[in-house]
Amino acid sequence: MTLFTDAVSAMLDTSIIGKGQENGYLSINYHNIRDYTINRQKQVDDYPYGGGFGMVMQAQPICDCYKAICQQIGEKPYVVYLSPRGKVFNQKKAIELLEKKNLTLLCGHYEGVDERAIELIVDEEISLGDFVMTGGEIGAAAIVDTVARMIDGVLADEECYTEESHFNGLLEHPQYSRPAQYEGKQVPAVLQSGDHGKIAKWRREKSLEVTLARRVDMILSAPLSNDDLLYLKEYVKDKNNIKHLTPQEKRKLTLLLKKAVEKPQKNKKKKKN
Repeated sequence: MTLFTDAVSAMLDTSIIGKGQENGYLSINYHNIRDYTINRQKQVDDYPYGGGFGMVMQAQPICDCYKAICQQIGEKPYVVYLSPRGKVFNQKKAIELLEKKNLTLLCGHYEGVDERAIELIVDEEISLGDFVMTGGEIGAAAIVDTVARMIDGVLADEECYTEESHFNGLLEHPQYSRPAQYEGKQVPAVLQSGDHGKIAKWRREKSLEVTLARRVDMILSAPLSNDDLLYLKEYVKDKNNIKHLTPQEKRKLTLLLKKAVEKPQKNKKKKKN
């Protein structure tokens, strides 16, 4: 639900999400709120009660648009309002929204939406982050893209998204493409080895390193295996790898790594004389 359907469709009817629609894996419908106003001038906003700058989107066109959607699909959709007051969107929330049937996004504009519309039809408020945008259209497109690419068939394989940043609680490992050497920089040899086990191990370790360097908060909350903890325990022995952390972050990391269980060393067989 938006006042600018062309803006949203321009972002979502192309590339992977557009192909997903063409192939029938998902359907995205754009509802123009202005089509439901009873105002002769097609006005959908008015001055806020109590004074103040800007205009507020009126409840009537929004709620009537919602009622039309309910009638069209024969049931109540799950409505998300793109709002700076909402919880910040992340991959975990995207996975939750993937389970919702008939997900419907309400894009605010101007100074926001009449609170009564929110109380009457909205199930959840979501924000892209702690910043202000002109409207909810870009945020809605971001949510749709994030959720839609996890629908079976939209991407070629599940690993296309499960191995990416944030899905498993970590940032993604570095990626390389041809040529093997560029401007004196070489693709790591392990990635050219053809040994899938070693490649997977390298990628996991680099993912841990990148996340520790850039988002230690994610390391502290990610579902790490004992092998992950053992690797990090060895990695942080080089103090240069944690010099960017605050004292508090270092203490939390130390507590986390104490959970690592050392693997018993294999006894070497004694040679017979």
